[in-house]
Amino acid sequence: MNPPPRRRVRKVVVGLTALAATAATALVLPSFFTAANAAADPVVVKSADFEDGTTQGFTRRGTVETVANSTTVAHAGSRSLAVSARASSWQGPQLDVLSTMQKGVRYTISVWVRQASGAGTAPYGLSVERRLTGTTTAYDNIVRNVSVSDSGWTQLTGSYTLGNDVDFLTVYVESQSGTFDFFIDDFSMSYVPAQPVQTNVGSLKGALAPYWSQVGAAVSPSTILAGKADLLKIHYNSLVAGNAMKWDATEKTEGVFSYGDADTIVNFATANNMKVRGHTFVWHNQTPAWVFQDANGATMTATAANKTLLLNRLKAHIDALAGRYKGKISAWDVVNEVLNEDGTPRNSMWYQIAGLDYIRNAFTWARAADPGAVLCINDYNLTVGSKRDGMYNLVNQLKGEGIPIDCVGSQMHNNINWPTASDTSAMLDKFAALNVTQQITEMDVSIYTDNTSSYTTVTDAHQTALATRYKALFDVFKAKASLISSVTFWGVSDDDSWLQTWPIARLDAPLLFDSQLQVKPAYWAVTGLNPSGTVTTAVATTTRPPTSAVPTSAVATTRPPTSAVATTGSTGPCRVTYAVAGQWPSGFQGDVKVTNTGTTAINNWTLTWTFANGQTISQLWNGSVTQSGANVSVAGAAWNSSIAVNATVNVGFLASWNDATNARPTAFSLNGTACTVA
Repeated sequence: MNPPPRRRVRKVVVGLTALAATAATALVLPSFFTAANAAADPVVVKSADFEDGTTQGFTRRGTVETVANSTTVAHAGSRSLAVSARASSWQGPQLDVLSTMQKGVRYTISVWVRQASGAGTAPYGLSVERRLTGTTTAYDNIVRNVSVSDSGWTQLTGSYTLGNDVDFLTVYVESQSGTFDFFIDDFSMSYVPAQPVQTNVGSLKGALAPYWSQVGAAVSPSTILAGKADLLKIHYNSLVAGNAMKWDATEKTEGVFSYGDADTIVNFATANNMKVRGHTFVWHNQTPAWVFQDANGATMTATAANKTLLLNRLKAHIDALAGRYKGKISAWDVVNEVLNEDGTPRNSMWYQIAGLDYIRNAFTWARAADPGAVLCINDYNLTVGSKRDGMYNLVNQLKGEGIPIDCVGSQMHNNINWPTASDTSAMLDKFAALNVTQQITEMDVSIYTDNTSSYTTVTDAHQTALATRYKALFDVFKAKASLISSVTFWGVSDDDSWLQTWPIARLDAPLLFDSQLQVKPAYWAVTGLNPSGTVTTAVATTTRPPTSAVPTSAVATTRPPTSAVATTGSTGPCRVTYAVAGQWPSGFQGDVKVTNTGTTAINNWTLTWTFANGQTISQLWNGSVTQSGANVSVAGAAWNSSIAVNATVNVGFLASWNDATNARPTAFSLNGTACTVA
């Protein structure tokens, strides 16, 4: 009898804000975006409609249920496949795809499901079972917990990429609970022929090299194959295993270790001169039940004996895992997600049984097992004040006790409206006082700002909002690059993002490369590159380069930008340089530099100017903007509100223009005093 599938617990992102009117932005996406992301038609490699009166290759997973062709109900046509007499929820129909599914190819798999009459509603899932002789059977979820009723048909659909050698491979449908009879119909498995990886767009790791020596991505064995392997080699020099090094993947049974997937990732990284981040020794999720069972097999309670047993298991696990990869891991997420949102310790089984000693010992044992690795405490929502303060207090306390915490890792699971640049800056400044390095460990930006919405397409407005948010955050990261030792994105391309299935199954686009491995506007916003793959002059010559959501050479300029204005006669303690960084029909990107040419620092600055041709700012970074008619007022952000003598701050914005010209302003005032215009 086959066991039920292993459940992969996903991280939770909180603090999402209400959806803003991002679709109203004036930014027009360049023509290369649509062309680069146009996918070929899908190729169907397996289908079943049951209209021939057979099961069309579907068989039962267990030994007692019945799988038979039926005319009772049908999604289309007159027949479907009926599943009845189940004894367990995992029992149901399966289809052998061993000879059809190719390793490294991303397949879209879908099936329509309906409960039998009178069965009501229950959650269903679509999964893959795979195994290789001599290895443990694995269960990979394609989609889970979709409500299916007895009053209509529901489609289960998702994507799957095989990343392992197998000699047994099936796709199956199961209920997550209950043993009601059900029907399936119109099964399909298809793939879209891959587009070549772009080689003329520069390199993410190269563009960010002036800031960080490690630019990474979370991977699995399926994402280091074929085109994604090529993409990784071009753009990344660091990898982290999304799941392959977690406890349930490496030590499902006490003392029995399985390193197959982790070895595959580490070996790929080593062969391609990439660093590896280890993730993670200790987490409250994806930890096998036996870890928290006492000597008699019962769930642990807070006793001295159980604390000793639990910590002994933790030490054995760390010694084994860190020992195997000693010298091959640049940094370890030693403990993961240990705080509540209010900054207090998470009341996990770890904390209930061992208090803070599980954290103290985990770091101490990790240092002994791999002295050369940077040891991090990793969590999400550290841009939120209460949680940030809680993390600061915890790390400050433990470091004061001599616990070897080298690093605070911020996951940075974001959305198109959140967090703000100022909150992100405050986070980096807060932990700088702890004398630790900081790492951005799980970066992505969802196009959703709630847990229930679902879009059928990713629109140009979504791409614009995504690029804008990425730029705002990376402007802060770059300005404070000395505080950050590495940046890691949580996935390679949109199709392998965890956000495709969490918090619900829905289309999302949270990364810099789309499902066809093509660059998106967010890529240009982060890198400051243009489509020819070269770095702009500004990026090459400044320590904090302005980047662009739309590269200037990627769009057709129908109205040429006007020339720079001449220097005015004003001689105030400031100098302003205004430039049009990019211009396209109905929109442009502006760049404003303010230099303190006086003899004292300028604090809490506000810069004002007047547009002459009806220009209207829609997005601004590195400050806050108000505009009344033609009059614009820009105030500094929390992290750049003071301009030291001879220092320069940079503000960028996106704006619309609808007149015959796009003239630059001729006069600027800083805190009410006129500035020289350069």
